[in-house]
Amino acid sequence: MKTILLLQIIIMTGCFVPQADKYETLRQKMVESQIRNRGINNTAVLDAMKTVPRHLFIPENYRDEAYNDYPLPIGYGQTISQPYIVAYMTEAVKPTSKKKVLEIGTGSGYQAAILAEIVDKVYTIEIVPELAKESAERLKNMGYNNVICKYGDGYRGWPEYAPFDIIVVTAAPEKIPQPLIDQLAEGGRLIIPVGAPGAVQELVLLIKKNGKTETRRLSFVRFVPFKRL
Repeated sequence: MKTILLLQIIIMTGCFVPQADKYETLRQKMVESQIRNRGINNTAVLDAMKTVPRHLFIPENYRDEAYNDYPLPIGYGQTISQPYIVAYMTEAVKPTSKKKVLEIGTGSGYQAAILAEIVDKVYTIEIVPELAKESAERLKNMGYNNVICKYGDGYRGWPEYAPFDIIVVTAAPEKIPQPLIDQLAEGGRLIIPVGAPGAVQELVLLIKKNGKTETRRLSFVRFVPFKRL
């Protein structure tokens, strides 16, 4: 009966009803060519990148470019990062199922969704009110019940839920905010682009050991500036 009804719909509308995510092939190709082939080998990260539909985090007029190897605008002067950079930053912080994450710069929610596929909980802060509202609704509608969203100034972190095993920052300040360092758990990892607005920045990984911090410079990147309220 369902088959007959489906055929009737196709005949009446002249349209074929898609049976699978039309972006699935592009997503799998993205992971293989842009991410795995460039050295990302963490299975959980690769699986998350294969699972999360990046095109749903991008304005409709850019969705055909969703799985290409570059960042895209998401409105309000903000961008969604290049897929490889999302995977690279995620792998660098060594996410596991029991870890608690703070993300500064929710954007459209894509990085939060990738993390939520792997970790226990993600607390994410967005300073652009429109994006904060849109991403919170998007993540909720997609079933990411382990993501807690907030509009606010990410410089202050989220002390009520600290300490965090992982902190991921997706906008570039000129120096690492001290509140974020203070809210990093022992053994925790903080990844952040650091540099002047409009300039090439350094992606920095900070690891807390015995109450002290070890800093590693990973690569050169270009992110939107870190905003304050």
